[in-house]
Amino acid sequence: MAITSGEFRLTCKGMELAEPGAPQIGPVIQRLRKQKSLTLDQLAKLSGVSRSMLSQVERGQTNPTLSTVWMLAEALKTDVSELIGGRQSGVRVAIDIATASFTPQIRTEDGLCVLRILSPADRADSVEWYELRFSPGGALMSAPHAKGMREHLTVLDGEIEVVAGDERSVIAAGSTARYPADVSHEIRNIGATDARALLVVIS
Repeated sequence: MAITSGEFRLTCKGMELAEPGAPQIGPVIQRLRKQKSLTLDQLAKLSGVSRSMLSQVERGQTNPTLSTVWMLAEALKTDVSELIGGRQSGVRVAIDIATASFTPQIRTEDGLCVLRILSPADRADSVEWYELRFSPGGALMSAPHAKGMREHLTVLDGEIEVVAGDERSVIAAGSTARYPADVSHEIRNIGATDARALLVVIS
């Protein structure tokens, strides 16, 4: 479950940047497009995203799915996390603070799961961490990651079932599950109340 090198390891289709709190990626896409001297038509052709959709995204008139963001990142030869990282410009200080409004959020199409991306974009190739929030019945299903990758899930509230390959376990609040992520895996809220967890993904 990660964002790196243009690949969102959760199934990205049908997932949208959450509101409120998601940074506006339109200006970032527009800036990168102009830096590469690309017209809207040229970027649309390179990415496979229609010109009208691209125009709406740049103007902030639509909330793109992660599949759309992924295609744009590939065309612009940049990382997905760079597009949605929402980092404010300014003088670098000793304490780098990402405020709530600049912490990217992703939610599933059914609205039952929300992921807050807590890790910095420059660590995406080695370690990533997320805050996960699940409504009852909410689930995140992921295809196998790269060989050797592992996930560490700490349940903060509620009760979550973890499935990794042919194995499954129920994780209670306060417990941590560590499991291989290079097999198909699933995280699901099986309780009757909301659940919350921290997920760390290590390459």
